Amino acid sequence: MKEYSIIVVGATGAVGQEMVRLLELRNFPVKDLHLLASERSVERVIKYKDVSIPVEDLQNFNISNSLADLALFSAGAMISQEYAPKFVREGIYVIDNSSSWRMDPQVPLVVSEVNPHTLHSGSHLIANPNCSTIQMVVVLKPLHRSAKIKRIIVSTYQSVSGAGMKAMEDLRIQSEAYLLGRPIPEGKKFLYPIAFNCIPQIDIFLDNAYTKEEMKMVNETKKILEDETIRISATCIRVPVFRCHSESVYIETEKKLTPGDAREILSKAPGVEVLDDPVKQKYPLPRDAEEKYATYVGRIRQDLSSDNGLCMWIVSDNLWKGAALNAVQIAELLVEKRILTP
Repeated sequence: MKEYSIIVVGATGAVGQEMVRLLELRNFPVKDLHLLASERSVERVIKYKDVSIPVEDLQNFNISNSLADLALFSAGAMISQEYAPKFVREGIYVIDNSSSWRMDPQVPLVVSEVNPHTLHSGSHLIANPNCSTIQMVVVLKPLHRSAKIKRIIVSTYQSVSGAGMKAMEDLRIQSEAYLLGRPIPEGKKFLYPIAFNCIPQIDIFLDNAYTKEEMKMVNETKKILEDETIRISATCIRVPVFRCHSESVYIETEKKLTPGDAREILSKAPGVEVLDDPVKQKYPLPRDAEEKYATYVGRIRQDLSSDNGLCMWIVSDNLWKGAALNAVQIAELLVEKRILTP
């Protein structure tokens, strides 16, 4: 079996650590592994299989001498903008988890089950979509193929892990303080306390009164589904859940789909699991989706205000399918398609 030299940039972050875990869990053919982060993380070591790998300083890493085949980036937009082109110039394929390149028409924006055909050997830079976009399009693509979606209205309920490890620490510390009757300390990540609260803002507000996160969902969905005619509106909420994003999604289709039609289509869709039995109160929950490969969908029902409307509830692990897992699946596709050669 061919093996590949892999680099993980941002290896000490919430997503970076999951990338390392998933390379091992999915038995990706790794020949050697370099773990890069900022200078302050250099003293750390990360376990991969039975080996403790020291974290290296990205700034001082010799890219030319690494002989790497592939780099997985999850270190933020500024780092990606500075370093990803340097890796690409050395002939290294880069799968980037930041928002830096997603809307570049020359850069494939890939969800493994939805648009693998966009991968090609000519593009060494590949964008991983936004976490909330990924789980939605995994479910909506099969429905769009069958009945053509004309309109999407989505409200997200996004866990704090989507904002990084500091946000997770904020939720833990603030929850403990609240439950012990102490004053809730100021958080490091959010403007307002997140414990026992919901914050109707993710990222900055834009001139149209939507947030950057909401417009990512609008623009990325159109690009991934390859349909600029779809009308999309999104509202993104941060909720006091450690892990896994949930979404309430309304779609309006050109061809009528019954809830039964949708369940049948989605039961055969790759990467999707239907959990939809309201009589038995069975539906997707964030706690059940944690560290699962699938994206879960339930509460599929006819919309009462539209003959061609369906409503549904979608849940997925944002650190896995929403980020690290999708990146590793893209790497697997590069191997499968013989684009990545050691």
